[in-house]
Amino acid sequence: MQPLIVDGIAISHPDREVFGQGGPTKGDVATYYEAVAPLMLPELRGRPLSVVRCPRGTSGACFFQKHHADALGKHVKAVSLKEKDGADAQYLYVDDVEGLLELVQMNALEFHPWGARVDNPDQPDRLIFDIDPAKGVDWKTVVACARDIRERLQANGLESFVRASGGKGLHVVAPLRRGPSWEAVKAFCEGMADAMVADAPTRYIAEASKARREGLIFIDWLRNTRGATSVAGWSLRARPGAPVAMPLRWEEIARLKTGGAFDVKRALKRAASLEADPWEGIASLEQTLPT
Repeated sequence: MQPLIVDGIAISHPDREVFGQGGPTKGDVATYYEAVAPLMLPELRGRPLSVVRCPRGTSGACFFQKHHADALGKHVKAVSLKEKDGADAQYLYVDDVEGLLELVQMNALEFHPWGARVDNPDQPDRLIFDIDPAKGVDWKTVVACARDIRERLQANGLESFVRASGGKGLHVVAPLRRGPSWEAVKAFCEGMADAMVADAPTRYIAEASKARREGLIFIDWLRNTRGATSVAGWSLRARPGAPVAMPLRWEEIARLKTGGAFDVKRALKRAASLEADPWEGIASLEQTLPT
């Protein structure tokens, strides 16, 4: 079959079903990302990026990739960053729809940016709480957790934004004026998660212990460390049904039933009908991390 040309990028094997039989094809994935790129790129542009690549679709082995390679495409950029061991490594990032689609051509399905930018990777400009409910936790409790986080952030002078994770939960994201260290952001988020657990120990846990998580919501503050990533809004998830991580307005979350409520079809319909970006203003909101 001839390649599909999307925004000037050749997508090979466009008829390959990457989400199982009857699910979206590689061509569908490419045309989806072309359609949502104007909404998605503001969260990706200029940030070190990890991608989930699935060369044989979601039924085969998938893997994270964060390091650059020339084979990824000429629009996929590289930035030299220090690794934990002090060595330099070339990390990948994209600035435009061509780079995004070149990664799709290389079978990338998910996109996970850093909370900092390539021009200053040691000064984060956002913090994130990943609300991860255990099996059996109802959606009302997940929504209440997100609202609790929002109120606590507001009490500290921080406005926040919410996203359906494309899985079971929600993400709460607060933009920051660059300046604090990763250590400061991590300490703030850990302290807030610990305070929530102290106030409601029968609802929340702040430790990444699956053995102790039964019936609880894990308030994952560990995304707030150098090199950690979180899925971007409008990114597909490499899971059955091709769910999408979806930026939302705060008033929308109670109307959902799960963090995986949006599939490709529903996401495209939303993108076409939106009058304004649900996260409009996040890039210009100047906020200072409390000391």
